[in-house]
Order: sequence, then structure tokens, then C-alpha cells
Amino acid sequence: MGKRFLHNRAAVVTVAFVLLIALIGILAPLLAPHDPYVTDILNKFAPYSLEYPLGTDHLGRCVLSRLIYGIRPTLGLALLTMLGTIALGALLGVMAGYFRGVVEEVIMRVVDVMLLPSQIMVFAVVGLLGINVQNVIIANVFIKWAWYARMIRTGVMQYRDRNFVQFSRCVGMPERFILFRHLLPSITSDLAVLASLDVGWAIINISTLSFLGLGVQAPTPEWGAMLNEAKDVLTSNPTQMIAPGIAIVVLVCCFNLMGDALRDVLDPGGGK
Repeated sequence: MGKRFLHNRAAVVTVAFVLLIALIGILAPLLAPHDPYVTDILNKFAPYSLEYPLGTDHLGRCVLSRLIYGIRPTLGLALLTMLGTIALGALLGVMAGYFRGVVEEVIMRVVDVMLLPSQIMVFAVVGLLGINVQNVIIANVFIKWAWYARMIRTGVMQYRDRNFVQFSRCVGMPERFILFRHLLPSITSDLAVLASLDVGWAIINISTLSFLGLGVQAPTPEWGAMLNEAKDVLTSNPTQMIAPGIAIVVLVCCFNLMGDALRDVLDPGGGK
């Protein structure tokens, strides 16, 4: 698999790009040219220059600095959302796929109920729990885990009657061993592909909530929140939308390309 990864240019480039963006976010205090929170009304809407490579916003804050600092909540919250979604979805999906009868029936009926239009569910959960970052994560996990559980259940059902699983049952291995040493590793590659593809979805969802005023709140720099602030000056200073808009599009496209590339790498026939 390592050789297939290194020979897949798309996988190497996209993974390296995502790691570079994450590193820039981690090192934001060292790389950002200005404090993203410092305002200078007299210098608002400054044009592109060496001092302000992407200009300043309506409060005179450095757009580039806010864009760099915005990597942390934008990418960080998306990754945290996916970790929570995968953990809950994988646990219930593996249980539904392995245990037959009442356990499978109960879990899948709950999944059927949860498979409603995602945005409506997100707005409902955030509206019910209140507007803050924690509730945004909870809402996204709440509406996405069911889709993962269904997908993972289908993968587990393909392996639960394989010879290596039957052998473990015959020699008296506990169910916990079969679940976590046989079935879960068997679907790890599928999980990796699904997760990498859905990080882009999480970024768009979190940015959308912030754009609508339901996610990350001002003055915290976050790409969706930056778009929310820029929309108020869309007609007078439309360039304010360019930097955060392009950043979201590029990062989401990168994750989508990475998911496709990883699927080729992890597929047994990917190296052909």
C-alpha cells in the first residue's frame, strides 16, 4: 500500500497540501503578518499591498492574518466533527452489521428515523441547543452518524460470515475480539475514504452555519464568518468575498480529490 500511495501523484499532492494547510494553521501566530483581532478604522478597506497582501476588512483588520488564523476553527472543527461522526457511526454500524435480531433491528430503525434532510436537522438542533461552537459540532455529528452507520453495517455484513470470522467463533474467541480485531480493521480503508470525502462536507456545513450567524461568532476569524462579514459590503467592496470564498472552495476540492485518490490507493486493484 505504501508503494501505491507514493506512486499515486494525486494522493501525495493532496495529502501534502492538506498537511501544509494544517501546519500553517498551527503556526498561525508565527506566520500571520498582523494580529487578526486588532482594528484600525482609519485603515479600513486598504488595497492589496506588501504590508497587507490581501488588504483589510471593514474594521481595518488584516485579511491575510484572519485567513491564516481561520484555518484553526474551519479545518479543526471539521476534523473534530468527522472524528465524532466516525466514532459513533462505526460503533453502531459494526454492532448492527454483526449482531442479528433485536440489536440490528433497533439500530437500523433509529437510523431510518435519522436519515432526514441534513440541513433541516442541523438548524433544528442548533436552534434547540443554542448558538455556540460545541452545539454546531453536536448538530453535525447528530445528523451524519446514521449515514455512516448504514454504510458501515453494509461493509460488516460482507465480512461477518468469512472464514477467519467463523474460525474465531469456533475456537471460542470473545465477540469483542472479533469485532475489533477482525471486522473493524476490514472496513478501515472504506472508513478512511468516506472520512476524507466527508471532511469537505463538514467544512461547507460549518462555514454555512457561520455565514448564517449560527456557528463561529465574531470576532473569531473563521472563513464562513468572514464571508458573513463581507456580504454586508458586497456591492461596495466585493473583493472582501474573494479570499475566504476561494479558500473554502480550494480546501473542499482538495479533500474531495484526496478521497478519490485514497480510494484508488486502498483499493486492491488501485495499483494496476
